[in-house]
Amino acid sequence: MNLTRLMVLGTLQRHGPQHGHQIRRIAEVTNVSDWGGVSVGALYRDLRVMEGEGLVSAIRTERVGRRPARTVYEITDLGQLELSMLRERAITGVHYGTDPLGVALTFSGTGGDRAQLARWLKNRRDLIALLGGQLRAEREDLLAKGHMTQLEAAAMRRGELRVEAEIRWHDEFAAILAELPDDGGDAGRHEQEGHQNAND
Repeated sequence: MNLTRLMVLGTLQRHGPQHGHQIRRIAEVTNVSDWGGVSVGALYRDLRVMEGEGLVSAIRTERVGRRPARTVYEITDLGQLELSMLRERAITGVHYGTDPLGVALTFSGTGGDRAQLARWLKNRRDLIALLGGQLRAEREDLLAKGHMTQLEAAAMRRGELRVEAEIRWHDEFAAILAELPDDGGDAGRHEQEGHQNAND
């Protein structure tokens, strides 16, 4: 699903005609690239593509001072239909991304160096906690300044809860890792698999 398209069309529907820079500023102020997966860098390209598809239309060009001319877009009737479809898919669907960490742990275990794995995971946990704190601070700041409604803040809060869940998982996994025998548990599992294959 093209989340940049969903964000742009939703912004034009809600706020009326906007030029690309205004839409980009909304994306940057709300930090939607971090918590919403919106590609801010693709925003201008997506606007041009959507214009070609008839989802938005250029209604005028504005120039302020020495700044470059900016094209102002509005959402079309076809764009309203596209937005409705994208919104329904985003809200009713359950979306999971790839999980490199899960694949690494499932198929390589401790990699033979439990201490190194523990260090990597601690660094990852610390980074996630830092990002979660920044996300919370940004949400509270945007809300306090009136740049965000309660509904928008509640949507952003989902990202914080995901961070909290990830931190809890890290803490549980660290406890399991600390209790493993010195071989990290991999040797015993492989030995057990070997006995099973011999019995098959």
